[in-house]
Amino acid sequence: MNYRFQNLLGAPYRGGNVVITQNTQLISPVGNRVSITDLLKSQTTTLPLQSSSNIRRIAASPDGTFLLTVDENHRCHFINIPRRVILHRINFKNTVNALKFSPDGKFIAVAAGKLVQIWRSPGFKKEFFAFELVRTIADCEDTVTAIDWSLDCKYLLVGSKDLVARLFCVEKLKDGILNKPFLFLGHRDNVVGCFFGYDKKNTDQVNKVYTITRDCYIFSWGYSGNNDGNFDENDEGNSEPASPGTPKRDGEGNVNGESLGNVKKRKDFDGKDLGEEGYLHKRKWELLRKDGFMQSPAKLTACAYHRGLDMVVVGFSNGVFGLYQMPDFVCMHLLSISREKITAAVFNESGNWLVFGCAKLGQLLVWEWRSESYVLKQQGHYFDVNCLTYSPDSQLLATGADDNKVKVWTVSSGFCFVTFSEHTNAVTSLHFMANNHCLLSASLDGTVRAWDLYRYRNFRTFTTPSSRQFVSLAADQSGEVICAGTLDSFEIFVWSMKTGRLLDILSGHGGPVHGLIFSPTNAVLTSSSWDKTVRLWDVFEGKGAVETFPHTHDVLTVVYRPDGKQLACSTLDGQIHFWDPIDGLLMYTIEGRRDIAGGRLMTDRRSAANSTAGKCFTTLCYSADGSYILAGGSSKYICMYDVADQVLLRRFQITHNLSLDGVLDFLNSKKMTDAGPLDLIDDDDSDTEEGVDKQTRGKLGYDLPGSMPNRGRPIIRTKCLRIAPTGRSFAAATTEGVLVYSIDESFIFDPTDLDIDVTPEAVEDALDEDQPNRALILSLRLNEDSLIKKCIFSVSPLDIPAVASSVPYRYLQRLIEAFSDLLESCPHLEFLLRWCQELCKAHGNSIQQNSRNLLPALKSLQKAITRIHQDLADTCSSNEYMLRYLCSSTNK
Repeated sequence: MNYRFQNLLGAPYRGGNVVITQNTQLISPVGNRVSITDLLKSQTTTLPLQSSSNIRRIAASPDGTFLLTVDENHRCHFINIPRRVILHRINFKNTVNALKFSPDGKFIAVAAGKLVQIWRSPGFKKEFFAFELVRTIADCEDTVTAIDWSLDCKYLLVGSKDLVARLFCVEKLKDGILNKPFLFLGHRDNVVGCFFGYDKKNTDQVNKVYTITRDCYIFSWGYSGNNDGNFDENDEGNSEPASPGTPKRDGEGNVNGESLGNVKKRKDFDGKDLGEEGYLHKRKWELLRKDGFMQSPAKLTACAYHRGLDMVVVGFSNGVFGLYQMPDFVCMHLLSISREKITAAVFNESGNWLVFGCAKLGQLLVWEWRSESYVLKQQGHYFDVNCLTYSPDSQLLATGADDNKVKVWTVSSGFCFVTFSEHTNAVTSLHFMANNHCLLSASLDGTVRAWDLYRYRNFRTFTTPSSRQFVSLAADQSGEVICAGTLDSFEIFVWSMKTGRLLDILSGHGGPVHGLIFSPTNAVLTSSSWDKTVRLWDVFEGKGAVETFPHTHDVLTVVYRPDGKQLACSTLDGQIHFWDPIDGLLMYTIEGRRDIAGGRLMTDRRSAANSTAGKCFTTLCYSADGSYILAGGSSKYICMYDVADQVLLRRFQITHNLSLDGVLDFLNSKKMTDAGPLDLIDDDDSDTEEGVDKQTRGKLGYDLPGSMPNRGRPIIRTKCLRIAPTGRSFAAATTEGVLVYSIDESFIFDPTDLDIDVTPEAVEDALDEDQPNRALILSLRLNEDSLIKKCIFSVSPLDIPAVASSVPYRYLQRLIEAFSDLLESCPHLEFLLRWCQELCKAHGNSIQQNSRNLLPALKSLQKAITRIHQDLADTCSSNEYMLRYLCSSTNK
């Protein structure tokens, strides 16, 4: 019941910039969430935080503790990464195109429209308003696109769309000194990146500036060595020499009113400070060289600079990236990733890894340029995910989508390890076979394919005499028979798994067969169709339809309870019907229209409360013990119902992303015009190549004329729901990607049999008195995880049979869950396996009789043991081969 968001699969990157902290932590925005990938452990996690819309820009503090995110609505979150909490919030008034922490982490430079704002960075202390605006720079004539700090945090390099890069001094200068920026001119297109270059001998000394433009040119600037940093008074072009003791004159020759004290201070300042250290923006910079990347007509879309290696990496709109050694502009690598625009490019701190992002493909790459090998290569589905399924051991998750691909993910790491692309049309249904190493997929291309997860190949293809479009798939428990339902001919095709031959064609439905499932306990096939019926078929006897359950509306999907004694189906009127498949009786009905209702489309003329669109469940899934059921559809909610009492237990809102349609319940009437909603009017006349585009992946399938009424704005919905066989997590295929929810790992005080004498002190006393049996039962009654594990390890191996037989049956589930948790991380393998063996010996009969309630815990235990067995088998076989080799070599 206590499910919380754990991870987001199927979408490693959606646009915006990416950053690397601590040399190996890759942080990337995914829609309105943030994912963190550990490149050493090959593990990705998504922070349980959401912005109000898609994230445009992120920046990380130098120590990797804080993260700043800014979304399309200019709303900014200041996040503590280790604690995964939002510390502060602030709204900016303009679109933020660049964002960067100062090298010492004390300041944040924000490019908001034409302005550059410098804010004092918040810390750990509690403050009423943590952000303090230190300075606003308003010298730019057009939108600011790039920012770079100097290492001493005194200077800021700013590039903008007015074809100029400017060098600012951040700190306030003494009275009477003009703090005007130096202008780097001569660019013929927008400045995409600007960077400080440093002296190789004195690494803190700035001696170069690089500016990179959108028309594929890089400018190298340096200052003349004659200038010692003393600035002239001829900033306005006057040729008269500087006079330290003379009051400053303005352009008309009028003497500015300055006190004598100021003049004296100015003299002291001139004589002492500026002779020792000069101001960078007062030096005479000159263009050293201008080099072209020779990629026209493509545009330069992303760039990064590594000051330690003095190297520049650039990405172009044609999918090509280049790595160049500066200042001589030597091309180290020039390679093509794809045909789509590269939207992000960045170095890691040591400079050996390059990170590239392609928003349109949802692709994220980490490339080691010295060895020319991939460290990370992840790509999400191009379109929405249609279907998903868990493997029997809950370790793998397979997804199928409209991009004709099947991807298999490791749930624990969040990584996709294999992609199958043989289908030529959308994948509509998936099914894992019981052996855990075979995956079935059905597609609209008229084929059902079987995939081998050992050799990663398509080893069998099931077809029909004439082409059909498959939308549902099922296999019996033995794995001998494969069934698929069609969209166009309303038939069910039956094949033999061993031979691949078509055995039978089941006819009788009068509409598309969208639901198909075998009973978990017998060989009865159940199908649901838009002809308002659920039919039971005896496939092996060949009797055809055994029984028909009629409904008043179209049946959208059907599922079995894990014990096979109940089936549930959802209908178009928003109801869930529960049937007894043995007696053929209707057991319960849940009215879910009001529960799933919520969210209004931009084009809706009716309010969310009065609209009937989308008020039905298109996917259902029973829990592992069958006590509750999850339901989802064309809505922002996933509903959890108690089956016995037919009550709504909980609603999960899958997203708060306002960039998607159907999230808001009430639309702002101010945004409604005669031409339609303001958000759907395309008044953006800027070039799509510049900056970060609006999220386009969600609307790629709707670009055909008349295909969508709201011009392709993505609509939030849940297409498929599956609960893991262990019952510890469930996955939902949504518009945002595959959301994985798991039972929260934090401690929840849930005493099962509490008394005044049952306390942690009583457990400790029993352990001190060498009574492990009593201590274990007290800890189980208290239901505190740490105490239970402590009591388990306090039992000596010889006493395990006696203690195991004395544990009451009602505590078995809690004890098995503790063992499955310990097996994941504990080194005492033989000790824990001995415990499991003795528990099964002592309580085997009770476990068998109450298998339905204990099934989730037992599957978790099986999952842990299976994983350890695989690891040990690999190690043992490797050692065996090594010993054989050593023995054979010694004999020679």
